[in-house]
Amino acid sequence: MPEATAESLANSTNTRGDAGRGEVSDRNTLLFDLDGIDLSQRLLDREQLQAWIPHRGVMQLLDSVTWISEDKSCGVGHRTIRSDEFWVEGHFPERAAFPGVLMVETAAQLAAYMFNLRLGGPSLPAFLRIENCSFRNHVGPGDEFYVLCRDVKFGKRRFVSDVQGIVRDNIAFQARISGMTLEGRHS
Repeated sequence: MPEATAESLANSTNTRGDAGRGEVSDRNTLLFDLDGIDLSQRLLDREQLQAWIPHRGVMQLLDSVTWISEDKSCGVGHRTIRSDEFWVEGHFPERAAFPGVLMVETAAQLAAYMFNLRLGGPSLPAFLRIENCSFRNHVGPGDEFYVLCRDVKFGKRRFVSDVQGIVRDNIAFQARISGMTLEGRHS
């Protein structure tokens, strides 16, 4: 499967990045404009991410961070969906589908990284809420899955972010998520 480009992702939607910060974007709008973003770039790989997020093993779903805006309020992450993952055999045997809850968790890991980046160091953010979530396209083995994250609210202990998953130039899911840092830091 060829790697998606920012231009191909941007052109796959009706409008680009025009949604206001108050509402989750509409069905066909990317959270922000991807023009000029090199989606093949890797700012952080899996190992480097471990300094910023507490997820490990099969639950570290984010493979890399591709891009972060200068003000750290928007970001793009990446995951390659493999055929040897734990869910492939049972979800679903006839046509393996990356579970929606794991799509959202992948985006939540990007949101956790961005929250910690803005804090200036690693904390232990916990996922609190998923709102207005919808799933629209199949994601399966062999797919290159990108997650977009845009801060809606950011505070010392809490964050709210709009997130989307992109696969084969289409929006696979979108949601608004919120999280809060737990006491202490992860190690």
